[in-house]
Amino acid sequence: MRKFLTISAGLVAMGAAAPALAQEVAEVVDPSANTAYILNTLLFLIGGFLVMWMAAGFAMLEAGLVRSKNVSMQCLKNIGLYSIAGIMFWVIGYSIAYPGFEGGYFGIADFPYAMQGVGEADVETGYSVASDWFFQMVFCATTASIVSGTVAERVKVIPFFIFVFVLTGFIYPVVVSWEWGAGWLDAMGFSDFAGSTLVHSTGGWAALAGALIVGPRLGRYVDGKMNVMPGSSIPLATLGTFILWLGWFGFNGASQLAMGTITDVSDVSKIFVNTNMAAAAGVVVAIILTQVLYKKIDVTMALNGALAGLVSITAEPLAPSVPQALLVGGIGGAIVVFAVPMLDKLKIDDVVGAIPVHLLAGIWGTLIVPFSNAEVPFIAQLTGVVATGVFVLVTSSIVWFALKFTIGIRPTEEQEMVGMDIAEVGVEAYPEFAKG
Repeated sequence: MRKFLTISAGLVAMGAAAPALAQEVAEVVDPSANTAYILNTLLFLIGGFLVMWMAAGFAMLEAGLVRSKNVSMQCLKNIGLYSIAGIMFWVIGYSIAYPGFEGGYFGIADFPYAMQGVGEADVETGYSVASDWFFQMVFCATTASIVSGTVAERVKVIPFFIFVFVLTGFIYPVVVSWEWGAGWLDAMGFSDFAGSTLVHSTGGWAALAGALIVGPRLGRYVDGKMNVMPGSSIPLATLGTFILWLGWFGFNGASQLAMGTITDVSDVSKIFVNTNMAAAAGVVVAIILTQVLYKKIDVTMALNGALAGLVSITAEPLAPSVPQALLVGGIGGAIVVFAVPMLDKLKIDDVVGAIPVHLLAGIWGTLIVPFSNAEVPFIAQLTGVVATGVFVLVTSSIVWFALKFTIGIRPTEEQEMVGMDIAEVGVEAYPEFAKG
């Protein structure tokens, strides 16, 4: 600041030299390309490890909402899927998602993805290519986490990992390439800022296909009645929700993709606020509705209300005003309250409520984008939702059916009754009291 004031004083005293010195001032005040490179890279890295932390959130949420005899299995599935996603996204996924084509359906660039060498930095890109890959990879892993919770307690671990292999290596990257890879949806004007459809609905459609093909848990629906199967730990589920809420600031905030200017940093701040307010609205609406409808507040609905609010605002967290963000998130919370019992009436067993939270709220969040961003055409949003649904549902169903008729998906009835921890993992989460 002192240097700026000294130069400014010099401009007044040396009128004839003012233009040259004004340029010098601009060079001093404006961030250099190196500084922008560093700040942009830092945004990717901070956002990336926050989204990576969401893997812990999904693990804790699922561990809390499944029965005690299946907790170890969910922990294994979550650390396994994150690892598989990382490897597959490096081997081929990133090259499919970001081939650099214009208006196409998908492509494959050079693979596996090549990082920069030691000490190298291409300042013209505006960020480290390794930081970009890491940030995009954790989004891919999030998609797989969504599937894990829906089909919990009745899927064997090996077929599940094979499905994750295909989802993260091919299905998710193709969908991403349509918009974030400058594909055909992007050419239409489709907009999904951080992935309400590209990430969350993709995971939701894959989860729906799995739930339909695998079928419900034993004893869930008997003689036309739905049997409640309480989870093992509400505190764990609550911890998982708060971890996911925290991670979402990286999910949405770092999707600004730049932090090298004052404008970008200001926009990231606004994204944080809208993200937080949408989640809060989802919780409050879920609390009010469950109290009105059932005369008791359902804590699991409140938890999923927060997540639905987050998913809903993810498609456009920057443009809305705070009241608009509250409205978007609040309706997301309402979707959960009404959709969960609807799925039970259809006998679709979704253990953690991922289909209402990620699929339905993701659709809602995508379609409402033109409400706050008039530059986005509604027909493009609708096209993106339908195209994603058709592609993911068909391809996921093919994979699930292929697994079902080859190696098999479900454990035996005896294994399912005793619990997946004993049947497949061999390590019980709660050996003192968890009995199948």
